[in-house]
Amino acid sequence: MNSTDKRNFRAKAHSLKPVVMIGQSGLTEAVLTEIKLALVTHELIKIKIRAERDLRKQMSAEICLKTQAELIQTIGQITVIYRYNPDK
Repeated sequence: MNSTDKRNFRAKAHSLKPVVMIGQSGLTEAVLTEIKLALVTHELIKIKIRAERDLRKQMSAEICLKTQAELIQTIGQITVIYRYNPDK
């Protein structure tokens, strides 16, 4: 994905609300399943991760790896990811 595509996705994500929130329990299989369903439905989603900075960075990378999604942006507790859905 090139920088122009990422810029366009950041602009689209600006008006979105977080679809999934990760809290005390961390990144569980249930949370991953919800993220995968949200990616199928929306392609571009925001995730709110309630954890320390290093752990948030680690979780964002793990989410992208396990869902085959592309990290678009991370600002504070909000992570924006994108996965293309050919069926849409």
